[in-house]
Amino acid sequence: MEASILIVSKNRREDLFKTLHILDSLIDKTQVEVLVFLDGCTDDSVGLQNELTWVRWFVSPKSIGASAARHRIYPLAVSEILIGLDDDAHPLNEDFLFKIETLFKKYPNVGIIALEEIKGIYPSDIEALKEAESEKKEFLSSEFIGCGFAIRKSVYNQTNGFPVWIDIYGEESCLSIEVLAKGFDILYSNEIKVNHRVNREQRKLVKQNYFRFGRQLKNATYYFLVYYPFPLMSILKLYWHNLKKYALSDFGYCKIYFKTIFVVSIHIPKILKYRNPIDKNVIVKMRKLSSLKF
Repeated sequence: MEASILIVSKNRREDLFKTLHILDSLIDKTQVEVLVFLDGCTDDSVGLQNELTWVRWFVSPKSIGASAARHRIYPLAVSEILIGLDDDAHPLNEDFLFKIETLFKKYPNVGIIALEEIKGIYPSDIEALKEAESEKKEFLSSEFIGCGFAIRKSVYNQTNGFPVWIDIYGEESCLSIEVLAKGFDILYSNEIKVNHRVNREQRKLVKQNYFRFGRQLKNATYYFLVYYPFPLMSILKLYWHNLKKYALSDFGYCKIYFKTIFVVSIHIPKILKYRNPIDKNVIVKMRKLSSLKF
């Protein structure tokens, strides 16, 4: 196999179907495998198995979370190049596989390639590409965005993989710091572009930002507890920042803020079982690297 494409989906049948339909037109299925994990779907996503038999399907009747789902299927891929996509994201380059292979060959120490994310819903890929950066950009980054990236399987296998102690939002940071700690680089390249078909206005209407706020605050706390040699100061800065910027300005954020403190305090003993402090020099190096906008 030339590459493995891996997708986790939960209750987004139409988005998933569109992504798989586009991939079907872009890949040679004798050289590229597609693995899809359905994470506790209660819609008719499971029915896609009968329509798209070329996909390797994995189904969990109960939701285990996006990160744990990734943790489960990534070791099952057979290729050296693993490409992660969200269920509502698709490549905009017809030759995206060739470009990914070329970059990995050009930079042997690169473990992860972060792709350019073009966020929004567009009438066509041509319209989406108009939003892309016109100037070529490549630089070493401190992390990647999960909607579109590629990682060497041999590098992924040297890490603990996507964390099972995070449900969603923040798992990319965990894999990133472990890859950097193993001495590999993360390369951002806008040569390969992904359309992340996110309706930002609709998400605001359903209070998606509240959900994301709570998950990111909780998971950032766990991230510091697991990876930082001395996490207390970083955690205090995290909560002070979120108190000033969010909790004191909005009652909804305020409720989630204090609920998160309660939830975290209960689960600290469980999270500490996964403690894996990273050398402080890696953290210093990581802070000097460019970061991507999520």
